[in-house]
Amino acid sequence: MNYSEGQPAELEVLVIGAGQAGLAAAFHLRRTGYVPDRDFVVLDHSPRPGGAWQFRWPTLTYGKVHGMHALPGLELTGGDPDRPASEVIGGYFAGYERTFGLRVHRPVSVLAVREGPDHGDGGGDGRLLVETSEGRYAPRAVINATGTWDRPFWPRFAGQETFGGRQLHTAQYDGPEAFRGARVVVVGGGTSAVQQLLEIAPVAAATTWVTRRPPVFREGPFGEAEGRAAVALVEERVRQGLPPRSVVSVTGLPMTEAVRRGRESGVLARLPLFERITPTGVVWPDGSSAAADVILYATGFRAAIDHLAPLRLREPGGGIRMAGTRTLRDARVHLVGYGPSASTIGANRAGRAAVREIRRLPAREPAAVG
Repeated sequence: MNYSEGQPAELEVLVIGAGQAGLAAAFHLRRTGYVPDRDFVVLDHSPRPGGAWQFRWPTLTYGKVHGMHALPGLELTGGDPDRPASEVIGGYFAGYERTFGLRVHRPVSVLAVREGPDHGDGGGDGRLLVETSEGRYAPRAVINATGTWDRPFWPRFAGQETFGGRQLHTAQYDGPEAFRGARVVVVGGGTSAVQQLLEIAPVAAATTWVTRRPPVFREGPFGEAEGRAAVALVEERVRQGLPPRSVVSVTGLPMTEAVRRGRESGVLARLPLFERITPTGVVWPDGSSAAADVILYATGFRAAIDHLAPLRLREPGGGIRMAGTRTLRDARVHLVGYGPSASTIGANRAGRAAVREIRRLPAREPAAVG
């Protein structure tokens, strides 16, 4: 790609993000006949292959990972269940990029996606303009696969700024040793909260688990019908123009043997959300309290899509309405790994669907390869 101050690099498709969804989209682009670094480019701001997995805490071993689906075209085999998931999945993603020659550009930050200067003037071809840390691109379409890791959600509580101990988000969690001998309050009802609480409890002086809603534990297998029902609930919010809930939030927490033991021992005895934070702990509306040295917010993430703000894709409800992967306000912009496609299997399917839609745009299509 050649850059100049006046002319951005023109291409058919720009893929933003090289996690599960971005790599799946890149695979289908290449399979369809698009050539990397000529017809499409994949940008990733992370330092290494692996998507968000590369940032997971080292005690999250591959054997503890639930629902990790292989990328299209290459199975993940022989993963050591005792190795950190960040290493196993990071190595798998790196091998995937090499196998299919995807030529991911990293680390590259995307600053803004905006309307190209030639759109709507009667003579242009409707390109977008994407400003990045390595130069400017002018693609006909964008597949946005930026996930959520870069936007951890921090809830706000009265008195939060007065707390004398440590406050951190689950994105900063680096294993249980930092909590040895501490009184720990874990906030959040998702899988990360449960996994981290079970790790912290054996070394902490005391743990307290608080959630906004009572957690729902799922017994038995989670089949295709259950998966479709969960995705449908997320899709409905997207259709209404509301910010999506994660797929995991509507599937319930898997009842593993470790979770069963945690419930029996009282570690996973949940309390309702406290009312305020004090310099020494947390207080509930009835006046009861818990002393704390650390508050760990396992409160999830939000979609990392601020760079799309110039396109004004959001609805009044705060979300982005979509038809499949395509945003309704701009047919050139596709979101994969967003809302109903936020699971690993959903990301794979969304990548394929986005490429299929993009080929219908009024632009040059490369010849399919055999």
